[in-house]
Amino acid sequence: MNRVWLGAAASVGIAALALTLGAPSTAAPTGPFPDPPAQAPATASSEIAVFAGGCFWGMEGVFEHVRGVKTVTAGYTGGTQATADYQTVSTETTNHAESIRIQYDPRVVSYGRLLEIYFAVAHDPTQVNGQYPDEGRSYRSAVFPQNPAQRTLTERYIATLNKAHTFKAPIATKIETGRFFPAEEYHQQFMRRNPNHPYIRRWDVERVAHLRERFPQFYQ
Repeated sequence: MNRVWLGAAASVGIAALALTLGAPSTAAPTGPFPDPPAQAPATASSEIAVFAGGCFWGMEGVFEHVRGVKTVTAGYTGGTQATADYQTVSTETTNHAESIRIQYDPRVVSYGRLLEIYFAVAHDPTQVNGQYPDEGRSYRSAVFPQNPAQRTLTERYIATLNKAHTFKAPIATKIETGRFFPAEEYHQQFMRRNPNHPYIRRWDVERVAHLRERFPQFYQ
């Protein structure tokens, strides 16, 4: 099932289903949640991270509340086409994933901490090609490292989470490459601008609450 965009609101059918389903929006860890791998002290004032984990509305909404994050942009990454837009990506023929581009200050929040937030509260990393209630490759869980250090940290952390049996199922998150394309303006800061949207209320508000509860020192 794909989330359907109809101008100013999601389709009535999707919204109604989202309000009635009882499944949580993230997978609850069943084992210990390890700290991310250690990193050398940061010297740069700005770096980029790109994550995919279902609808970019909620992913963007979570990371906008992380201290040290400067900007979050919704978009599309990892596809086979030279450009991307919502209508085309939604056909599931381009292999793009809805994603977010995070500009952050690594002196305040490390890439490893962003990974921990991504796996712990931003989405369900055990779901394959989808996130409630959306299904399809465009909603897959994927990390797009921007440099070799990010790739190494991501590989190590996924291996650590699997070894610790943090979740009942193995981590489904893939490590991929691809160009990031910003989404249309109406998708940007969607949660902030539409806090009462039925989809946001059902699937995304809970994730921000989990961020505040689990990472109070990084919540803003």
